[in-house]
Amino acid sequence: MLFGVAGVLADGRCLFRAIAHGACLRSGVEAPDDNRQRELADELRAQVVDELSRRREETEWFIEGDFDAYVTRIQQPYVWGGEPELLMASHVLKTPISVFMINRTSGALVNIAKYGEEYRKDEESPINVLFHGYGHYDLLEYISEESCQK
Repeated sequence: MLFGVAGVLADGRCLFRAIAHGACLRSGVEAPDDNRQRELADELRAQVVDELSRRREETEWFIEGDFDAYVTRIQQPYVWGGEPELLMASHVLKTPISVFMINRTSGALVNIAKYGEEYRKDEESPINVLFHGYGHYDLLEYISEESCQK
């Protein structure tokens, strides 16, 4: 399977931007421009925060520090999302999300995490994001082999 990287702005919303962009493409909607992507990212963040709060009993144990302080902080648009937000986004969207990194030695993509596998449908692909290892996420888009041969 071939992937292309769809870069998103590094404005603290990158995880939410990448997932929202992927959700658009997955549902057959045109890729959002930067402004629409920001709106969708902020909407997704709000839904993720609600889901995190709703699932407090099952999630509080893996949040570092005070849960309420964490929830208050993650609501801010400039605060980076991470593993808890990936998990909650998979629940909000009812879709699997896979996280990849690039192996620095081989240059190959390595799947480092999968969330929402319970939502996987037969041949449906997950939303794939690329984690750069320094707090930034981009979207990974599938590229058809035919488009590479042109």
